[in-house]
Amino acid sequence: MSYTITDSCSICNTCQIECPTGAIQQKDGVYSIDKKLCNNCEGYYLEPQCIVKCPISTPIPTQAKKGRYKTVDRKATSPDLFVNGKNTPFASSMVIWEACTILNSAAILPWQKDENGALFYKRSVKQDQGMIVFRLNDNLDSLSSGPINYLSDSSKLESIDIRAACLHLIYAAYATTVEHPWEKEFVINDRQIEKYLGLDKRKDLSKAAKLTLIKTLVQQPCQLRAEINWPQQGKLKGFSISDSPLWHLLDITHHFQKDDDGCQHLTGLTFTLKAGLWAKFFLNKEGYRERIAFYQYGSLPNFLLTTVMSIWQQHQGAVRIMLWLLFKSKMGRKQCITVPTLMRVAYGHEKMAQADVQREQRKRLLRAFESDLEVLNHYELKPIFDPVSYPVAVQPLWVKLADLPDDAEEALEFWINDGSQKHRLTDAGPRGKWTQLMKARILNFELPSEWEEQLAKFERKKQRKISRKTTSKKLAELSSDQILAARQSQGMSQRALAEKLGKSQSWIRDLENGRFSAKPEDRAVLQTVLGLH
Repeated sequence: MSYTITDSCSICNTCQIECPTGAIQQKDGVYSIDKKLCNNCEGYYLEPQCIVKCPISTPIPTQAKKGRYKTVDRKATSPDLFVNGKNTPFASSMVIWEACTILNSAAILPWQKDENGALFYKRSVKQDQGMIVFRLNDNLDSLSSGPINYLSDSSKLESIDIRAACLHLIYAAYATTVEHPWEKEFVINDRQIEKYLGLDKRKDLSKAAKLTLIKTLVQQPCQLRAEINWPQQGKLKGFSISDSPLWHLLDITHHFQKDDDGCQHLTGLTFTLKAGLWAKFFLNKEGYRERIAFYQYGSLPNFLLTTVMSIWQQHQGAVRIMLWLLFKSKMGRKQCITVPTLMRVAYGHEKMAQADVQREQRKRLLRAFESDLEVLNHYELKPIFDPVSYPVAVQPLWVKLADLPDDAEEALEFWINDGSQKHRLTDAGPRGKWTQLMKARILNFELPSEWEEQLAKFERKKQRKISRKTTSKKLAELSSDQILAARQSQGMSQRALAEKLGKSQSWIRDLENGRFSAKPEDRAVLQTVLGLH
């Protein structure tokens, strides 16, 4: 009955502290488990504490589990997302957007330090009228009840896994499924997360490796904390939220199965979470109707999560742009985006500054950018280049090769013709390409159908809302004096107007005397008949 600690150990020392038999030892910074002393925590706990207490459950039984994983009773979870197999609503406020940026770009963002040495990332709101300040809890174990230890070592930002942004978006989707999400919890398990991220199709990963990854990714968004000072916006009064977690991880339930030797194998995880206080102000249906809070949501495509999980290692720049577009596109599908903006999103301010003065860094950044655009295009996020500021001469090679014929003979003729041209496709970029790109624009990105359809619905809904507000405003200004003056200016009698409206003459008389106001549908007809626009 022995366990071993894998290479993914984060050296946090928790397991050694919690081990009741002193079986866990450290030598030269490496932890190991003494087989003679390890007794599977029998007589002390029902479950092996090295696995339960480890933030990533890295200890595993020495012998691999034989046979299938049996179905065991688990805590009931919240309903699955992506019921239609394509997309699901998710909270999309600025708080969620910026938190997503931190999780996918932590190491390249311009962090600052406060007077206590803690790192913080600040974003202004409404032209510096307000601000959101983000900090990170240095403790991955979000269940810890001890005092908050803010992250102060910038080198630890590298440990924030870009894939944790996917879990953050999953939480944002679950938050829309409950009333009062800042009060009510939601429950998800490893099986649901595997399905959302496409890990259920990964046959190259063992069950233990998947559970270790999932436990890590689940906890990292819960390290994020935010302090919000929001200014007055229209009729909505300003508000403040003191430093608090974006997501509360309330419980982690570990599911074990015992083998014939008495070793307990971790076979599943169930997580109980709740949205932070931000949801009371940005995801509040009742408050939105009463105009004391926002209810801001968008549509999360399922393919985006699985794509991030597929390309995150080789194309982190493409991942950052894709996640940025998830929020940016909600503000309007046809938005012109400058190349410098996209590069800063993908690679950060520091690398951009270096490229301005270092030729080799500039070359590397250009290659990475063009490669990332190609990856986005492959996943149906097609960039539409502005023909004026982003001419063919400075566009990526893969764009120029889009018209390459599939037929071998036609392709040969294509290359022969290209070779006879003064400027060939495979020639190096023109001099001053970087300078040109710093002024270039992408008109918009064509998006996959399931994403595009949802955005179109949001835009139509937004236009209807604007139209109703505009119509309501115009109709409200239609007074009894206006009706009387408009009728008389057209030389129309009360009887003639009544006949046109299908009303009685007394109805018109009472309306002009101000005894009552016409219903909205009648006011709309009055405007048309009397020419009041």
